[in-house]
Amino acid sequence: MVKDFLEGKPLRHPLHPMLVHFPIGLFFLSFLFDLASLVFPSQMYLVRDSFYAMLLGAIMALVAAVPGFVDYTDIRSDHPGERTATAHLILNLIIVGLYGINLGVRSSMLSDPRIRTGPFVLSLVGICLLCASGYLGGRLVYDDGIGVGRHKRHMPPPRDTIHLTVPIPGADSVFVPIMAAQQLRERETLRVEIGGQIMTIAKIDNQLFAFQEFCTHRFGPLSEGKFEGFNVQCPWHNSCFDVRTGKVTNGPAKVDLKILKVEMREGKVGVPLPRQIKST
Repeated sequence: MVKDFLEGKPLRHPLHPMLVHFPIGLFFLSFLFDLASLVFPSQMYLVRDSFYAMLLGAIMALVAAVPGFVDYTDIRSDHPGERTATAHLILNLIIVGLYGINLGVRSSMLSDPRIRTGPFVLSLVGICLLCASGYLGGRLVYDDGIGVGRHKRHMPPPRDTIHLTVPIPGADSVFVPIMAAQQLRERETLRVEIGGQIMTIAKIDNQLFAFQEFCTHRFGPLSEGKFEGFNVQCPWHNSCFDVRTGKVTNGPAKVDLKILKVEMREGKVGVPLPRQIKST
């Protein structure tokens, strides 16, 4: 499948982070040629070499943008990193456009002994924006886990979080029905938020299990993890937990998961929560 290839699943590594090294390196190389032309104006080839390095960088930026856009479309709508990803995307479009203008300006200056002020300033601005965009890209991977662990998914991850707000009173708790859980297929997950508490509902061996959504190691989304028997593997750093008990079965996590009960009441599947969990 084309999308799987662009996401790097056959390679077990996302394509976009690998490809972006080429335009970044080439744009910086072009800037270094510009600086060298100011120091050594007798070297007539430096301005020309800067132009071709920039041209190749722009081409590679467009190539890297394809898997990058596919990665962007794979971000779920309620993911906290979506806004950062949108800013990263817009910034990259501005950078490519800026370098496109720069190439047009430089095309008639290839024989100059040194770079002129206009295109040099455009390159300097481009480098600054490139650093800002690179910072945002790093945040997407290291802080938000975008693009991490796709090859470990064996079922489609939930696209959205279901927000539930109307509990049914019980004796010492509130029972929150989760009707969508009854439609889950084997090893499929559901992400649910109730009163600020986010949990995962998973169907394993024809049984439903509920546990906290975020890994106790670095908060990876367990609803996007891989299941081996009754163990869920975090898609970020491979920590494993028994969904029946919450116990850590493989590190690097050291703290057990919080487990919730899944019950059937009056023909409805749901979870009982302590009364201090307020509906919003």
